[in-house]
Amino acid sequence: MDVADGLIELQVNDVGQLFNTMDPSPFHERDLDHDAEEFIVSWARELRAQGQANLRLRVVLHHPADTAVTAPVGQSLRHYFSYRAEVTRRELQELLREGRTALGIGRAFLAVTLALRGLIPGHGGWSDGVKEGLTICGWVGRWKPIDIHLYRWRPLRAQALLQARLAACPVEVQFAA
Repeated sequence: MDVADGLIELQVNDVGQLFNTMDPSPFHERDLDHDAEEFIVSWARELRAQGQANLRLRVVLHHPADTAVTAPVGQSLRHYFSYRAEVTRRELQELLREGRTALGIGRAFLAVTLALRGLIPGHGGWSDGVKEGLTICGWVGRWKPIDIHLYRWRPLRAQALLQARLAACPVEVQFAA
């Protein structure tokens, strides 16, 4: 691993180790093996944390050179990360849609609890406790949209951007017999 120039190097004995063997898709459309994906993504995150703007991926295959494998490996890796970036973007859009729906529900719930609060007669004693309870319940009902819009969208966006970077990075295939 050469951190200085954004290189992520993955060494495998066979090209089959890169891909999920249970996936029936054609070779260039297969899912990446979970361990291989985790290795690549974790190093890409590490490099991003160190300020590396450029990423390069090198796959070292420990078997005799086979030029028929070189192009499909790079194409498959780029295809996989492009697909994952698109899936993550859709998940982000769905999360934001859920946040908007939750915001509408939260607003309505807060309005109802505040209206009920205004209907409770008297001051002091149990009525103040019920009024405060309704106010708290109304604001707690808004926690989910607040959580989504302040915190939960950022990791998904970062993941989609990282996957897009990996989809766009150059892929080298080397053979080490």
